[in-house]
Amino acid sequence: MLDVARLLCGDLSRGDVLRHGRNTATTPREYLRFSQDKKPVVVWNTSRRCNLHCIHCYTESQDKFYPDELSHEEGRALIDQLSEFGVPVLLLSGGEPLYRPDILELASYASDKGLRTVLSTNGSLITREKAEEIKKANVAYVGVSLDGVGMVHDTFRGVKGTFQKSLEGIDHCHEAGVKAGLRFTLTRHNCHQLDDIFKLVEEKGIQRVCFYHLVYVGRGKNRSRIALAPEETRKLIDLVFQKTQELYDKGLKTEVLTVDNHTDAPYLYLKLMEQDPSRAEEIYKLLQWNGGNNSGIAIGCVDEQGDVHPDQFWRHYSLGNVRQRPFGEIWMDTGDPLMAGLKERKALLEGRCGGCRFLEVCNGNFRVRAEATWGRTWASDPACYLTDQEIGSSVPVEAMA
Repeated sequence: MLDVARLLCGDLSRGDVLRHGRNTATTPREYLRFSQDKKPVVVWNTSRRCNLHCIHCYTESQDKFYPDELSHEEGRALIDQLSEFGVPVLLLSGGEPLYRPDILELASYASDKGLRTVLSTNGSLITREKAEEIKKANVAYVGVSLDGVGMVHDTFRGVKGTFQKSLEGIDHCHEAGVKAGLRFTLTRHNCHQLDDIFKLVEEKGIQRVCFYHLVYVGRGKNRSRIALAPEETRKLIDLVFQKTQELYDKGLKTEVLTVDNHTDAPYLYLKLMEQDPSRAEEIYKLLQWNGGNNSGIAIGCVDEQGDVHPDQFWRHYSLGNVRQRPFGEIWMDTGDPLMAGLKERKALLEGRCGGCRFLEVCNGNFRVRAEATWGRTWASDPACYLTDQEIGSSVPVEAMA
């Protein structure tokens, strides 16, 4: 996750981070990614069931019953494990988490255990009453997936009328005093609406917007239909940077983040080098502390049946199950070859990633995306949009599979 707004617009310095000691226990949530003693933010797919049918869904969820999901008591036991291990943030996801009847009871329990609890939802089920319940459950933030405006979003989500319901869900959260923001995945279907999304953010006074890059798993594995080419992605990130700066110039300190393509970090640095080299060097140190891709390090996932994964996109690879072993024990077990590799991956990386001069701020980008494309975990991430000259590598891009 790259905090574009603070890094690009000069609203963050090393001193801000160092003031809190770079320690998870004493660091505010917005600086956790710079901690030295990183503990994983955990995504818990609380249920696989969903009322929508999104074209990029990594869980390939449907509106049906899924067997053997963690029970209420097993969910509480998982939260106990996460709390004992020192997990700072629990992101309740799905499917659609609000389809789970006890989801807000679990959210409240997690909050009482000291976890910053976040809800990731399509927003269509958030009525005024539900927003009040979310507030009472001490949910710190609600991220609503909005992948376009009007019919673009409805087509993306597979159900007519979803855009209006999701937008009303955000409004209901704001009325209840719950912080809510947008989650937008960049694809061929909606990239032409990026400017419209920024306008919506400004008009609605939305405090936070996250732009996600597509990961080629689940329904997103057929990337030829929806994935952007690297040069298209680069142009869109240019636009994200431009629009973010425009918001700041208007005095609107909207949180703007990009997620799931760690090329954005060195690209931001290169942009700043053109504008303000001294600021760029300051930012580079923060990018080093951020560490780039943190799958298996500072981001993890527990699926609806209790299997632990290095991140939410590795559903095809289980590190263990919380019904048999505590989460912390599973997470620290480097006897698993994938987990050991992810924690110390730099020497394993191949191709352009292995020879990249920005490895310390990107960390080899998304391994699951490389695996999905080339069939090799440590191959180059095909979503990198920097040139060979920019990364200082003469290794050619592999032929597309």
